[in-house]
Amino acid sequence: MSTDRRRVVLCDLFGVIARHQRPGALEKMAARCHASLDAFNTAYWAYRPPYDAGRHTAFRYWTDVLHALSRPADADTIEELRLTDIDSWSRVDDRMVTYVQTLRDRAQVALLSNIPADHADAFRTAQPWLDHLDHVAFSGKIHAAKPDPAAFQHCIIALHAAPADFLFIDDREENVRAAQAVGMNGHVFKGQDELAAVVDAWLPIR
Repeated sequence: MSTDRRRVVLCDLFGVIARHQRPGALEKMAARCHASLDAFNTAYWAYRPPYDAGRHTAFRYWTDVLHALSRPADADTIEELRLTDIDSWSRVDDRMVTYVQTLRDRAQVALLSNIPADHADAFRTAQPWLDHLDHVAFSGKIHAAKPDPAAFQHCIIALHAAPADFLFIDDREENVRAAQAVGMNGHVFKGQDELAAVVDAWLPIR
């Protein structure tokens, strides 16, 4: 572990740097399943945790969702739903993308996101700026999803840092509390201007 005064800004993806799910996407997928939005929404989220954590494949996830809706789980339907789902989570906040990249002049910058492995592959291909960060941890790839402490421990080990070296930023309070429980500093994201003030106060003066 480091003993010097390192700083690592560790960011969530969706709700911080990337935008939440595209409006209308759940309705579109529900219609493809010939299901009500409420029924689809329940099944979509109920089976999500093991998919996010890399314990279930996309095929297994969508099979579970379709069976919960009493619909056949044929390969064509699954692939259509999978691609629609990936597209629904593909938007970024360009202003935040620029901001986090500028922070690399002052600190290490890393990413920790709950995202299935196949989503992660597509997102990384579409967003080459991720390759310039100091570390990228996608839950489907590291087999641990927030707020599981293992997700934060992965980043601590990967960056050869101490928990206190981190400022973790997430729009979900339960994830920030989980990061704080392992010894990280935490901030619940409300907007870029507020975040910039927090980061400026946290980073040491050169």
